[in-house]
Amino acid sequence: MNTPPSPPGAERTDGSSVRIGALVPLTRPGWVGAGRHLLAGLELAVREVNNAGGIVGRPLELVVRDTAADPQRAAAAVEELARLGVAALAGEYHSVVARAAATRADALGLPFLCSSAVLDALTEQPTQWVARLAPAQSRGWQIYADFLLSAGHSRIAIAADSSVYWASGTRILRDYLAPRGGTVIELDMRALAPAAVRDELAGNRATALLLLVGHPEPAVSIVKSVRRDQRLAEIMIGAPAGQPEPTEWATLLGDDGAAIPFLRYLPERLSPLGARVETALRERLAEAPSFVAFEGYDTITVLADVLRSHGTDRVRTAESWPHVAVEGTRGQIQFSRTPGISVWQWAGTPIQVVDRDPAEPDRFRIRHTS
Repeated sequence: MNTPPSPPGAERTDGSSVRIGALVPLTRPGWVGAGRHLLAGLELAVREVNNAGGIVGRPLELVVRDTAADPQRAAAAVEELARLGVAALAGEYHSVVARAAATRADALGLPFLCSSAVLDALTEQPTQWVARLAPAQSRGWQIYADFLLSAGHSRIAIAADSSVYWASGTRILRDYLAPRGGTVIELDMRALAPAAVRDELAGNRATALLLLVGHPEPAVSIVKSVRRDQRLAEIMIGAPAGQPEPTEWATLLGDDGAAIPFLRYLPERLSPLGARVETALRERLAEAPSFVAFEGYDTITVLADVLRSHGTDRVRTAESWPHVAVEGTRGQIQFSRTPGISVWQWAGTPIQVVDRDPAEPDRFRIRHTS
């Protein structure tokens, strides 16, 4: 499948630049808001690297490809970017798409620093070519399960769409909650309309409903339906995958979108670097940056450090993952091998459970931390 051209100025043909391929969901059905924030972080870091002298005097440039949440499109983009001679790949938000990209990058011998996707099994077998900044889904979603238990929820309904990512999340929650007295009730959204979820919830005595579904739909319709049913006034709605973070959520749902806890990968307090980057991202985005924007910035920060230290040879870049020690916006970034995870993993990613404050929906409350 053909990928759209890079934005003007993203590619150079004179060979003077060091190029990084950037995979970003910029059009539907991709999560466009997340893609916009991811790209803003990538671009801000590239600008700062170049203002500081680039990569040993050579400018760093992004070659951007829109994945549109399509795994086949992402795999084709990886092949194209490899032919174009990029030194490494960066980015991607959607886990299933990142898995397709990582599989092709592994096969082609192209280093890929995945910014934001969390699916544990990004590749079928352990690989030296891929590293990741976001926490593995099993770690983040177990922390979310701890939050549910600490908040007194032991009967938890899950409204789930069909995908590898949602199935993985359901399995993690079920396996973690069951030995701790929790019960998971699965609602198949392939068979249920959003309005039908209300009757299922009323009948099974669940105290929490988790949205393992797409954004904005059917997530927004499910929230509206549940919030308007007096039988469900006490039920907590949760969204571990982060649907309530973008401003679009608040715009579409207003007060109904508050008090829906989700996972966010930020520390309780930003470092001076993080605070400076937050200010620059806010100016660039004209809104508060999500954690995804910080992930994009940190991705380029790590790759620039590796390229300065080890050159642009792809093998040497891949060999450098275990030696990375870079100060990012959310802490010092180092990669290690984690049991059950096939890629080099930043194990120290900060993890929070937050929600939008009902009294001030533009403000986030921290409900639980790792």
